[in-house]
Amino acid sequence: MSPASVRKLPKPERREQLLDCALAIVREDGTEALTLGRLAERAGVSKPVAYDHFGTREALIIALYRRIDDRQTDLLAEGLRHVEPRLEPVASEIARAYMDCAISVGPEWHALSAALKGSEAMEAVQRELIARYLGFYQAALAPFARALPPEELELRCIAILGAAEAVSLELLRANADRQRAVATLAGLIVAAIRAPAS
Repeated sequence: MSPASVRKLPKPERREQLLDCALAIVREDGTEALTLGRLAERAGVSKPVAYDHFGTREALIIALYRRIDDRQTDLLAEGLRHVEPRLEPVASEIARAYMDCAISVGPEWHALSAALKGSEAMEAVQRELIARYLGFYQAALAPFARALPPEELELRCIAILGAAEAVSLELLRANADRQRAVATLAGLIVAAIRAPAS
């Protein structure tokens, strides 16, 4: 498809189309293949269009990483709105949302993160997104952790995030199925929140 044959899209729609194409490139050929030139070719637009939206390869990868995280956060927020307000169902919903996102995104999430290892901009984004997750987890789990000081709840939520990451990697490596991964993470969340403060 030549750039001239592509219909003009509003800027937000074009950005979404470009991000869809970028994810497809990563899925098919890996992060090394993701360049702004390749993206423009795949999307059927001129290189200046791709550069106008992202500027650099680093910015493109960060935008894609952020988009995946936004979708995961939206899924979690939606699920928590409809869950019974007890620790076990909340823990199960947190675990389910995390594992379902890992399945839907696949190993691309980890590949994108690895592609920018050592990038100050990527590290800043990761810190921001981790802080956002911690806020979600703390808000969701605080009603069941009244005996824990806030700093202890925060530390336990950090541990839960680390466990979620590790379990999701085992799921993606086919060392655990979805049901087992969700149950394991949910059990870890319940144990972490119920354990008395030291």
